[in-house]
Amino acid sequence: MEKQEIRTFGRRHGKKLSARQQWLIENRLPRPEKLPAGRVILEIGFGAGEHVRAIALENPKKTIIGAEPFVNGVASLMSAITDGKNNILPEYKNIRIWPDDVRGLLRECNTLFERIWILHPDPWPKARHEKRRLLQTEFIKTLAGRLAPGGEIIIGTDHWEYFDWICARAMDARVAYETPSLDIVRTRYQNKNMAATSAPKYIVIKNK
Repeated sequence: MEKQEIRTFGRRHGKKLSARQQWLIENRLPRPEKLPAGRVILEIGFGAGEHVRAIALENPKKTIIGAEPFVNGVASLMSAITDGKNNILPEYKNIRIWPDDVRGLLRECNTLFERIWILHPDPWPKARHEKRRLLQTEFIKTLAGRLAPGGEIIIGTDHWEYFDWICARAMDARVAYETPSLDIVRTRYQNKNMAATSAPKYIVIKNK
C-alpha cells in the first residue's frame, strides 16, 4: 500500500469568498502551464501574496509561480493583481498560481528553479505535530535537487526554535547553507509575529 503523504498545512478554507473572488478563481486563475526552461522563481506558501507581487515587479522578465493551498490566500492575491474589469494587470502578467500543495506541482513539472522562497511556514510548535512541518530533510533534498545552477532557496521564519530545527534538517540533507541577515518585504504573517521575536531569521541554501 502506498504511504499517505503527510499534510503540512492547516485548513484550506477561511471566511466565505466574495462573488468576485470566486469568479476570479474560476475564470482568471493563471495556472503554471507551459513553463519556460529557465528564469522561473517559485514561492511556496505565499499567504496573501504580498511577496509574490513584489518579486513579480522586481523580475518582469521572469515567471513567478506562487503555490498556496489556502483558498482565501489565493483569492486575496487574485483580487490584488486584477483590475476593475477582472483582467490581470499588465505588471502581474508574469505571475502563475498553483492553488494546492506544492508537492503536486513538483511532481507535474520538471522545471529547475532560479530561486525558491519559503517565508513564514507554519512552525507546528507542538511536539506531537512536528511531523507536519514542511521542511523535513527529504523535502529539503527534493527542493535542492530542483535548483538551476547557481540557484538558491531562501527560507524565513520568526519562530527561532523552528529556525534551529530547519538548520539541523539542512545539515542532515547535506546541503550548503548560510544564515544571512536579509531585508525582505513585510507580509501580514510577519506582522502578526505570533512567536513574539525581534525579527525573522533566514536560511539560504545554494546550488553552487
